[in-house]
Amino acid sequence: MSPDLRSRVAAELERTRARTALLTESVDEGDLIRQHSPLMSPLVWDLAHVGNQEELWLVRDVGGREAVRSDIDELYDAFKHARSDRPGLPLLNPAEARQYVSTVRDKVLDLLDSVPLEGRRLVADGFAFGMIVQHEQQHDETMLATHQLRTGNPVLTAPAPPPSIVPGLVGREVRVPGGPFTMGTDTDPWALDNERPSHQVHVPAFAIDAAPVTNGQYLEFIAHGGYEAPQWWSDEGWAHRLEAGLEAPMHWRRDGDGWAYTRFGRTTPIVADEPVVHVCFHEAQAYARWAGKRLPTEAEWEKAARFDPRSGRSLRYPWGDDEWTPERANLGQRHLAPAPVGAYPRGISPLGVHQLIGDVWEWVDTDFHGYPGFAAFPYREYSEVFFGPKFKMLRGGSFGTDAAACRSTFRNWDYPIRRQIFSGFRCARDLTPDETG
Repeated sequence: MSPDLRSRVAAELERTRARTALLTESVDEGDLIRQHSPLMSPLVWDLAHVGNQEELWLVRDVGGREAVRSDIDELYDAFKHARSDRPGLPLLNPAEARQYVSTVRDKVLDLLDSVPLEGRRLVADGFAFGMIVQHEQQHDETMLATHQLRTGNPVLTAPAPPPSIVPGLVGREVRVPGGPFTMGTDTDPWALDNERPSHQVHVPAFAIDAAPVTNGQYLEFIAHGGYEAPQWWSDEGWAHRLEAGLEAPMHWRRDGDGWAYTRFGRTTPIVADEPVVHVCFHEAQAYARWAGKRLPTEAEWEKAARFDPRSGRSLRYPWGDDEWTPERANLGQRHLAPAPVGAYPRGISPLGVHQLIGDVWEWVDTDFHGYPGFAAFPYREYSEVFFGPKFKMLRGGSFGTDAAACRSTFRNWDYPIRRQIFSGFRCARDLTPDETG
């Protein structure tokens, strides 16, 4: 590994750990060990878990070093214990967890200076280090979602996102030409197994919303009885709506004649031009049907995000192949809210679609599956064990997602009933014969 790559890895490890520290040091010990929702682990479990994964893959496998705490491996194995059961485990206390992750990190930085990173695939281009950075950043987003679920005084602060500077996006569509494009990647060195291999996909022409669906648009769905009309919902979605008593996005509540939203302990009126967030797949699908549209497929979403009609090439990001900068997308927990639509014109795709990266994860109407030629790497439990119709895909990242774990090929998935994640959506539709003629 070149000195430049070693420096980049070290910087990414340090930057990521600073985010983890902020999320775990901003609350007291009681909040760290408390389970704020049965959907989430105690924050102290997440903290020790990221250290355990770092120890397993970097200290023991890549470095060939002696184990730090092999006795806790089972406690922090996400497949051994459901989230709802983790508070009852003999977990490391906050002080022990902090000491553990610090010890592991010291060993990782020591081996980073000397370990040869050529040869086997796990270490080529620093993949194992990139995998661990992305894993910790994913847990940082999970911990941010836990913060959203906690009660009590606000503890997190951040500047407001930038205002909209592109008017007229709400309700605007972009037509995506039919034809093949390259989906997935073979070249991104830190891409994970479910993003690979790249392959050609033919996508018929379609229209997609130029921006995510906003709170204002979603309020119209509520006002027009969208939650009371089963014709907009799938059978599965309607059954869930009734069972869960859904009547608005998670964290919304009625406020006089309107609605308010509680975000990280602060309640404010709904912002009309902000992308709607904390909706499940079923809500997104019902809205799309009510609007006379549908959710895009995963291939449609990725084509809208990556395809450059001038070159015929798929880009790494909507704005091109260059790395993320703060002017291009709302990532990295720099702002603790989605930005209004039209706030990031520098992140627009070649086809003219806005805010495909950052702000809110976008539900797409595709089950989680491997691409043709998929091979699990470096372990089946990252992706393959989740393949099947139980999970729906989300694309594009959110304001809580870090740039290290977000690119136009990155694939996220969850149960279609989940709402605690920072999830929104945009709509698509088939073109009419007149539009395609």
